[in-house]
Amino acid sequence: MSGLLALLDDVAAIAKVAAASVDDIAAAAAKAGTKAAGVVIDDAAVTPKYVHGFSADRELPIIWRIALGSMKNKLIILLPALLALDHFLPAAITPLLMLGGAYLCFEGAEKVVHALAPHADDKVEADFDTADPAHLEEEKVAGAIKTDFILSAEIMTIALSTIESPSFWLQAVTLAVVGALITVAVYGAVALIVKMDDVGLHMAATGRSGAGRALGRGLVRGMPKLMSALSLIGTAAMLWVGGNIVTHGLEVTHLWTWPYETIHHLADATAAAIGTAQGFVAWAVTAFFDGIFGLILGVALIPVATRIIGPAIAAVTGKKKAAH
Repeated sequence: MSGLLALLDDVAAIAKVAAASVDDIAAAAAKAGTKAAGVVIDDAAVTPKYVHGFSADRELPIIWRIALGSMKNKLIILLPALLALDHFLPAAITPLLMLGGAYLCFEGAEKVVHALAPHADDKVEADFDTADPAHLEEEKVAGAIKTDFILSAEIMTIALSTIESPSFWLQAVTLAVVGALITVAVYGAVALIVKMDDVGLHMAATGRSGAGRALGRGLVRGMPKLMSALSLIGTAAMLWVGGNIVTHGLEVTHLWTWPYETIHHLADATAAAIGTAQGFVAWAVTAFFDGIFGLILGVALIPVATRIIGPAIAAVTGKKKAAH
């Protein structure tokens, strides 16, 4: 009997440790997910464009394929790579994070410049009516997964930087939980957004009440505005997240502390002057000036990316810019 009681005590102790570990994982995952929220917003805002122009019956299968590619990016490629870097070469994490932040600034600034000064793209996309749908779908999915890889790298690196655990396995499990939950949340939201107009059409056509049909028509009319708003939010998120990553990295590495210190001083001073909702005010001011910094950096990077890095990659890969 005493042996059985000792065994039960051991089982209870193990259960307590397991429960504590689950709580630690949940808390760390929530903190990491919140920290990466800006990139998550950008990821959700960018993805719907990849199903634009396809028939309604192909939208969800395309999103499913992109989601599977995103899960592979996070859990099979990035998770072990980042954990290995964090274990063997932790000093490389911040520079890599800053490099990704600079890329987000470039992408966001490029969108702003194109919106202010529209011009024809160098590459003319094939017409949806004449292109091979299967081939076009493969290209769109491949392009989406490549874009997701960059955003996923930022999400996972930001998440890793917030996980404070002496246990390698707890760190790995937490990072895997963050990656999986964010993927489900992002692509679940994308699927809902993409199919909302179909839901509206169905409600408008089959609604049993006038209010239901009116709601359906409202959804159909409102979706283009929602997509435009998502595009705007995604661009803003690119700039403020990228700007924050770079300024914070410059401060951590002591290369240039002025931008980070100045922005946070302005945020604290503004929050104190207003006196209400100080946390939100400080965040809003920080995001605004991080976005301004990100826009300036991104604009400066456009000629570097288009005239130096782009041609260099084309020379290495053997791909040339298509002639007009």
